[in-house]
Amino acid sequence: MHPSDHAVTMPTARPAGCPFDPPAELATLRDDQPLRPMLYPDGHVGWLATGHAAIRAVLADQRFSARQEFLRSPVSRPGMDGPQPPAEPGMFINVDAPEHTRYRGLLTGRFTVRRMRTLAERVEEVTVEHLDAMERRGPSADLVKAFAQPIPALVICELLGAPYTDRDFFLEHTATFHDHEATAEQQEASATAFGGFLHDLVLAKRAKPTDDLLSDLTETDLTDEELSNIAFLLLGAGLDTTANMIALGTFALLGNPDQTALLHTDPDRAVEELLRYLSIVHTMARVALVDVDLGGRLIKAGDTVTLSVESGNRDPAKFPDPDRLDLSRHAAGHLAFGHGVHQCLGQQLARVEMRVALPALFQRFPTLRLAVEPEGVPLRSGVDILGVQRLPVTWDVP
Repeated sequence: MHPSDHAVTMPTARPAGCPFDPPAELATLRDDQPLRPMLYPDGHVGWLATGHAAIRAVLADQRFSARQEFLRSPVSRPGMDGPQPPAEPGMFINVDAPEHTRYRGLLTGRFTVRRMRTLAERVEEVTVEHLDAMERRGPSADLVKAFAQPIPALVICELLGAPYTDRDFFLEHTATFHDHEATAEQQEASATAFGGFLHDLVLAKRAKPTDDLLSDLTETDLTDEELSNIAFLLLGAGLDTTANMIALGTFALLGNPDQTALLHTDPDRAVEELLRYLSIVHTMARVALVDVDLGGRLIKAGDTVTLSVESGNRDPAKFPDPDRLDLSRHAAGHLAFGHGVHQCLGQQLARVEMRVALPALFQRFPTLRLAVEPEGVPLRSGVDILGVQRLPVTWDVP
């Protein structure tokens, strides 16, 4: 038995005054033992993976399951401590092969180069529209509502083929649905409204297809329920993540002004480093379907393995000086989009949105700065996706 085999609990306390850093205890655990037993709130003793190599190995191994009903929450949450129901039809991120293979195969072929190019052009248009609006209303704004949130919302709107006339509905309900200061009733009402909207959109695309992803999918054997849930999943995965990357990425860059020039000279490399450094999807999980020997540790069938992506992306064994934001770094191999068969389907679109939005923002407003002290920026805490609730910014008017 390893001397550090006592079961730990999931570290959650982030360092005071360091909004971009993982809980310090994760680094201590990783340096001591990158895969170790962990006690879950329901009494289950599973595992915590904190090292890059261990996390990547689990994500690449199909002996580990992503099925929702098998997973256990590493922290106590209302309604999440007990067994969860199986994923609804179409919710492909929480199923395994062969269901996952079927859904993924139908979707992958429709994220075509032509469609991504068209969406990239739309990202550029939407970005300019919102920068123009900020400039007209300036010289201050909440960057979340004025810029970071509407850009991916409208791009997802375009991807799904939602009519332009519905953009105000889209923006209103996405803002509420992802507002962690909204009441549970308000969020549930927005989720219900979206569910109805997407169901009606599926029916409309079946009746009269247009040139968009959802119309393409109506030509498959997917049911209306599956299509609606896939659309809802793409909306959630493609909006909240990118919106928070743009907002939190801006916050990080405002604290590292010497780095912003690299946004323009090598935006591809800059975006990869921001993805690594921020790791907004900070935790993933898998469950062993059979006994698995992983690096000399026996993971038994039924054991949940919590994967600390934010710790893996700060692993000095993979990335030298990992706690420093360095936009010139070659950050290939980061785990921000996961790894293996479940690696994020929309990662190229997310990259396009960041490559366009962030350089354009700093080019338009070279004097951009926080309108409050850094500690006054309200962070999202206790959630699956890191970010800021608001980002008050200001700039000089020529």
